[in-house]
Amino acid sequence: MLHGLVAGKLMLGTGLHLVTFCNVMLTILPKIQYPNYTFFYMPHFRFSLPPDVVLKSFEGIDLGNMDKTNPSGLAAYVASQVESALSWKIIKWLQSITRLPILVKGIITAEDTRIAMECGVSGIIVSNHGGRQLDYVPATISCLEEVVRETKGRVPVFLDSGIRRGTDVFKALALGASGVFIGRPLLYALAVDGEAGVSNALRMLRDELEIAMALNGCASLKDITRNHVSTESDRVLSSRL
Repeated sequence: MLHGLVAGKLMLGTGLHLVTFCNVMLTILPKIQYPNYTFFYMPHFRFSLPPDVVLKSFEGIDLGNMDKTNPSGLAAYVASQVESALSWKIIKWLQSITRLPILVKGIITAEDTRIAMECGVSGIIVSNHGGRQLDYVPATISCLEEVVRETKGRVPVFLDSGIRRGTDVFKALALGASGVFIGRPLLYALAVDGEAGVSNALRMLRDELEIAMALNGCASLKDITRNHVSTESDRVLSSRL
């Protein structure tokens, strides 16, 4: 996964990023501003890489009996590495082997937020993994406020999935997110123009955010409040009054 933190503060200089149970992957985040993620790509059926392209994250890894003649062999190999019995107990195990703060990704309900808090996580990433794991899963922006409310400010909450423009960042911050993560836009930019493309994409998002802030009278991030957005829940509540 390739993510970039565009706005907000992460008090944790480094951390373990635990992707939850429908997309299991552990990655180390050296610096949240410019993360160097381990990238596991799950190719679609019949997808295969050109012979001159390699997956850097797999260099030096024993791929065992992976069927290299099958275009979907990599997907089958990665799927075989997923622990189907994974549970919340793994957080306690991680805490026993590292001092790094642990963030849990994939939380979209108050119930899971409570469990994560009980497990002592250092932060929560509200995410539906780009909507590519389960059809009809709710948009993360619609789940954000529920999760933020449940944390009661005890840990930072970040929003992932669906950020495409600076106004999306603005809305997330207004609904209580400490920051946002960017996925597909950076991958698209990387494909178009490499590192320069990623830098330009982040610059565009920042510029759009600053314009949205200026037009809403916000001189700093702390000036962005819940009053700056209207949600579907607000409109339903208003119609009942």
